[in-house]
Amino acid sequence: MDGIAVAYSELPLELIERYELSKLVHERGGEREFRFARQVRNAVLPVRHEGQTLIVPWGCRAGTLPRSGYTWLTTVEAGEWTVYGAEEAVIPATAGIRNGIWFPIRQGIRGLIAEAGGATAAYMLVEPSTYYFKIMTRSERMPVLIGERI
Repeated sequence: MDGIAVAYSELPLELIERYELSKLVHERGGEREFRFARQVRNAVLPVRHEGQTLIVPWGCRAGTLPRSGYTWLTTVEAGEWTVYGAEEAVIPATAGIRNGIWFPIRQGIRGLIAEAGGATAAYMLVEPSTYYFKIMTRSERMPVLIGERI
């Protein structure tokens, strides 16, 4: 997935100010939202973990954590992330974008928070695309959505 959108009201003001998220604000249908893109320098994701909303680097591009922003659900289920002390988290999202196609998201996306060597990163869980998602986005993988499938 190339990015997500989160309703403005979903993020605490304290995080908006601390991480200067105002530069990520866009309008869609008269509503303000934050847009988080994976391909920008120092990409970050909002995540909910242990009752808190955090802003965490989106994946890892150097260091000891896996160099990606995604991980297959099957690798998590196989226990491959236990070496990183990875824990499940929720990525709040109201929309996602893949290959230039925006699609709505109702309850968020399943993710992981992992730590190693003093670094923390968030990873989006993905699974093979459904036929519809593949036709819509031309993508072989899709995010693991909470409570829905596209």
